[in-house]
Amino acid sequence: MTKNRSQRNKRNRQMEADRSKDRRASRRGTDDLVHLFGIHAVAAAACNPQRPLIKLMATQNAEAKLRQEIKNMGGDPSKLDGITQNTTPKDIDQHAKDAVHQGLYLTAGQLESADISDLADANLIVILDQVTDPHNVGAIIRSSTALGAQALIMTGRHSPEESGIMAKTASGGLDMITMVTVPNLARALDDIADLGFHCIGFDSEESIPFESILQKTAPEQKLALVYGSEGKGLRRLTREKCAELARLDMPGPIKSLNVSNAVAMSLYGCHLRRQSVIN
Repeated sequence: MTKNRSQRNKRNRQMEADRSKDRRASRRGTDDLVHLFGIHAVAAAACNPQRPLIKLMATQNAEAKLRQEIKNMGGDPSKLDGITQNTTPKDIDQHAKDAVHQGLYLTAGQLESADISDLADANLIVILDQVTDPHNVGAIIRSSTALGAQALIMTGRHSPEESGIMAKTASGGLDMITMVTVPNLARALDDIADLGFHCIGFDSEESIPFESILQKTAPEQKLALVYGSEGKGLRRLTREKCAELARLDMPGPIKSLNVSNAVAMSLYGCHLRRQSVIN
């Protein structure tokens, strides 16, 4: 690394730190609260020491199941003491509206964003370039957590705010994976590369098959997989910051995938590659 680049990155990291308090402002509600529902999302939130718990509305049966689930996850069900209000499904319906709440509705504080420097020991991360649909992001969080990614990076703007829909779709993953929100994705990709990550962007143009990239990449190489929004794909500067551009070739008549499916498929490819080397 050149001296000028080192100084530039040092300044960028300082600017990032100075903005840390406001980093997630554009993704938060005005009261900094999130409303979570469903047993997996609520149990994961209760097991996350970084998640402030404020109030839980629960039916008696759902509370009993929740406490057991928290125990199964290695958490402490006593965290629910003093914040739980037993109620009826109809009362919860009025708050959760059309959501499948499973008799649980938790009001909690939103999570603070981690910093890119916190990812120094990670080896597989997912980066989203303006993916805005909360269902897609929730599904991506679920797949990323299940398939061994340690972190998810998104921009503060043009990404969904933390919500019950996202958490429910993530099936608890929102409180299990490290979430990083950045104001400038291009600068973040520079910092990620400085941490030793090989950044691979997924784009149908001027790209090579993802499996070809995996075959020539050392299993121990740290990977950052970068995905663009549906329709627009990766932005120009994001593409330029990636070390390589990959595509997922489909054998069937439909040649493209929903972004959440693309994330799951490529992460599973990484898993198979590393498992084949271990075995």
